[in-house]
Amino acid sequence: MPGEALGALEGIRVLDLSRLAPGPYGSMLLGDMGAEVILVEEAGRPSGRRAGRQRPDVRGDNETAEGRRRTAYNAFGRNKRSIRINLKSAEGRELFYRLVDEADVVLEGYRPGVSERLGVDYATLSARNPRLVYCSISGYGQDGPYRDMVGHDINYIAMAGALGMIGRKGTPPAIPVNVIADYAGGGLMAAFAITVALLAREETGRGQYVDMAMTEGVMSLITGLASTFFADGAVIAPEEHRLNGGWAYYNVYETADGKWLSIGSVEPWFFARLCEILGRPEYGVHQYSTDAALREEMAEHFRAQFKTKTRDAWFQTLFDEDICVAPVYSLSEAFADSHNRERGMVVELEAPGVGPVKQVGVAPKFSETPGRVRHTAPYPGQDTDAILASLGVEAPVIADLRAREVVA
Repeated sequence: MPGEALGALEGIRVLDLSRLAPGPYGSMLLGDMGAEVILVEEAGRPSGRRAGRQRPDVRGDNETAEGRRRTAYNAFGRNKRSIRINLKSAEGRELFYRLVDEADVVLEGYRPGVSERLGVDYATLSARNPRLVYCSISGYGQDGPYRDMVGHDINYIAMAGALGMIGRKGTPPAIPVNVIADYAGGGLMAAFAITVALLAREETGRGQYVDMAMTEGVMSLITGLASTFFADGAVIAPEEHRLNGGWAYYNVYETADGKWLSIGSVEPWFFARLCEILGRPEYGVHQYSTDAALREEMAEHFRAQFKTKTRDAWFQTLFDEDICVAPVYSLSEAFADSHNRERGMVVELEAPGVGPVKQVGVAPKFSETPGRVRHTAPYPGQDTDAILASLGVEAPVIADLRAREVVA
């Protein structure tokens, strides 16, 4: 809109070849910050194993109301355009190369070796465009013994040592859905790395290759815990660390209504006040006690006290007392919370043919170059004609390419 501030990445063009969660989330972050993101999607309907790699919002006919609705709610596709190209055809690859000539970033999430087979690897593309930043997201990286091993978030957090620290003693590890490796270790790390590479390009004049392994992204996320291990050899098991349920002051507690409350009173003054509120001020000096029996005694008292009132009643009480507390929300509660809404973490925008849709807002708040959700996701191939026209491809040629399924 006229008068709106430019995004920090305005003028940066990203070609996104990725399909599964990490890549689309990473390019979403770049798009939210103003980058022009073009989804380069397959021409023709995928079948067999390829069908599972189709964009998750469009499984069927996008001409249906349900197809349009699913597309509109696909936040991973927001702020993006879509072109469908058959990269297995020589003509399709040549069209892609022409896009690369004008691009700043290529992002892909193929298994190692696939980009080379398709002829869209870094060596090939950087020879045409030396300023190109090329990022590959994979489970274990482009080399090493596990290079070709398949996997998903649960495998990457297991291999990185994170999964073994999560859960309760004597029970299987708790599986934290796919936010740690896919979104944080993969997509977020990739967006960060791409931005750093773009910044470096301002100094060197050259692009570079970014090998982003999700497992290594997770290992970076646990740097603080790893530092302790390297220093004294401490291996962290469930409920044996001060931040994974091993101490009363940093834990979750069931309340009278069967809901849960999180307590994070790490600092001694917060813990001392919490003990006073819970009727046992003498516990305040024993926050870091190594006496297992005393630690369990404190935890048992906390558990009993928190069951005397509802979650929201406790939250209000402890909020008023300046205690580190938060309710354990369901998704519906999180997005209904007045603070989250006031901070813009729920946005509503108009989707053509669908109406108003809600999505998660932009997390970083910039004073000069704010990110924003400009529009909802395109359906696959929605912008094929316009993008090809911008390359100088004339309408009759586009029609011929469509007829021969080079593009769609």
